Amino acid sequence: MPTERFTCGLDAALAVIGGKWKPLILFYLAHGTRRYGALKRCVRGVSDKMLIQQLKELQADGVVDRTDHQEIPPRVDYSLTPLGVSLARSLAPLCAWGEEHSATIAAMVDRRNGAVAVTAAE
Repeated sequence: MPTERFTCGLDAALAVIGGKWKPLILFYLAHGTRRYGALKRCVRGVSDKMLIQQLKELQADGVVDRTDHQEIPPRVDYSLTPLGVSLARSLAPLCAWGEEHSATIAAMVDRRNGAVAVTAAE
């Protein structure tokens, strides 16, 4: 009896975008092709190792294209494939929700971090 690979569509989508950095990478690439350095500046806080790993995974999943221009100094561009564009479009409502509720979310995160700091101090 064959088993299904994913439990639902969300499970399938999370297999591609799971993790802290991939949705942000997709968000910035949805606004146009970017060179590695520009993408690194956009996705603040990510290490070089992690950004390279995440880009390789997105490329392997067919969501991101990597164009190496074979120049010195090296010039590499990243862009979304048609599959990546459709995925980025599906994230747009989530981005809108985040914008609409950013103040509430910031307060919740601050409370949660404060609660963690108090618990750790005890």
